[in-house]
Amino acid sequence: MALLKQLSRISRKPFRIAPIVIGKRSVGSVSAIDSSIFRTLFGTEEIRKVFDDESYIARCVEAEAALARAQSKCNVIPSHIGSLVTDKALSSSLDMDRLRKETEIVGYPILPLVRQLSAMCGEDAGKYVHWGATTQDIMDLASVLQMKQGLGIVEKLLDDVIAVLRGLSVKYRDAPMAGRTHLQHALPVTFGYKCAVWLSGFQRHAQRLKQLRERTLFVQFGGAAGSLASLGSGDDGLRVRKALADELGLTNPPITWHVARDGVAEITNFLALLGGSLGKLALDVIIMSSNELGEVSEPFVPHRGASSTMPQKRNPISSEVILAASKRLRSNASLVLDGMVADFERASGPWHLEWVAIPESFVLAVGALEQTKFALGGLVVHEQAMLKNLHSTKGLIVAEAVMMGLAPFVGRQRAHDIVYEACQGTIESGGSLEEELLKNQEVLEKMGKDRISELCDPVNYLGSCGRMVDDVLAVD
Repeated sequence: MALLKQLSRISRKPFRIAPIVIGKRSVGSVSAIDSSIFRTLFGTEEIRKVFDDESYIARCVEAEAALARAQSKCNVIPSHIGSLVTDKALSSSLDMDRLRKETEIVGYPILPLVRQLSAMCGEDAGKYVHWGATTQDIMDLASVLQMKQGLGIVEKLLDDVIAVLRGLSVKYRDAPMAGRTHLQHALPVTFGYKCAVWLSGFQRHAQRLKQLRERTLFVQFGGAAGSLASLGSGDDGLRVRKALADELGLTNPPITWHVARDGVAEITNFLALLGGSLGKLALDVIIMSSNELGEVSEPFVPHRGASSTMPQKRNPISSEVILAASKRLRSNASLVLDGMVADFERASGPWHLEWVAIPESFVLAVGALEQTKFALGGLVVHEQAMLKNLHSTKGLIVAEAVMMGLAPFVGRQRAHDIVYEACQGTIESGGSLEEELLKNQEVLEKMGKDRISELCDPVNYLGSCGRMVDDVLAVD
C-alpha cells in the first residue's frame, strides 16, 4: 500500500516540506488538512487534486464549454460555436492571479472567468460564452463534477476496506474474545464477529453510494432565477439543460435546484455517515490496542506512533487520525444542512458554507479511508491476549449462560438470584464462578458438575456469531 511504503521510509529519508502553490503564488496553510506537515495524515494527493483551485476552475471551464456545445446542438446559438468555444476556452491559458484579484472584488469567480474565456474565444464565439447562464449554474456544475469524481475515489477505497474486512471476518470467524458493553465484560463473541459488524456498515455505505448518484448528481442550468427565461418562453431552455446533462454525464432534474440543496446535503451527510462507521472502528482499535487489553496492534513501521519522551510508546496513530476526521465530517454535515435553508430563488449566504464543507469533507473521508485501509491491512491480532482477557474474569462473563442453563429447573428469576449471589462470591473470594457454583448444593444437584463446567467455559457460549459472520459475508 502507498501509505505503508511511504511510512516505511520515514527513518531513512528526510521529509522535504514544500509550500502550497496557487497559480504562481506560494501560500501558507491554516488548516491541518492543507498543511505541508500534516496533509498526508488527513488526506491524499489524489483527492486534493480533484478539489484544488486549478481543478475547480478547470471544471468551470468544462461547464462553459459543455453549455456552448449543448446550445449549438439545440440551435440556440450558431451550430459552429460550441466546437470553437471547446477548442479555444482553455483553463491552462487563464491568468490565475488576475482571476483571484477580480474574484476578490466581484465575490464570485465566474464573471472574471467569463471575461477571460470570451477574450480567448475571439469576437465571433466569445459573445456566446455563458449564454443564458448565471454564476451559480457554472459553480454548481463545477462542484457536482468534482463530487462525481470524488465519489469515484471514495468508492474505490470503500471497496478496498470492505475487501480487507471480509478477509479478517473469515480468518477470525471463530476466534473467541470478550464482548464488552459499557467497557465491561458482557458476553463472549469472536473477533470475526466484531469485524463482520464493522463490515456490515460499510456494505450498507456501498449500497447508499450506488443509490445516491442518480438522486444527487444533477446538471444545473436555470439562469438568473431558475426559470430559464433567458432562452425564451418555449422549450429551448429545457432542451439545452437535457443536452447539457448528456454532455457532462449528469442526471437531468425536472426543475432547477439552485435553492433545493438536499442533493448536496445528502452527499456530504453520506460522507459523515461513512465517517461515523470509520470512527467507531477506530475507537474500538484504540481501546483494544491499550496495554491493559493488548488485543490488536496497528501495523509496525519504525517510529510510527513514537513519543518524544517515552521510547516504549507505539501509539495507534492511524486510528487517532481517523477518529478526528470522523468528528470533523459530522461537523461539516451540519454546515450543509444549514445551507439547505436558503431564502427565495437565490440564497444570500448559506450557499457559501458548501464551499468550505464539501472539499474538506471529501479530503477527510478519503484520508480516513486510506488510513483505515492501512491500519486494517496490516493489523496485528493477538489471539492469545484475547483468550487471556476472555478468561480474566474467571467465568463471570458467562454468568448469563449459567442462569439460562439453570432456569428450566428453578425458573428464570430464581436462577438469576442464585447466579447473582455466586458472582458476588466470586468477586469477593477471588476464585472462579465455577468454584462458587459447585459450593451450591441445589445447583450441583440440578445440573451436575460436568454441566456446570461446560456452562462456565466462555468458548462454549458464542451464540450465533459464526452464522452471522457467514450471513454478512454472503452479502454482495
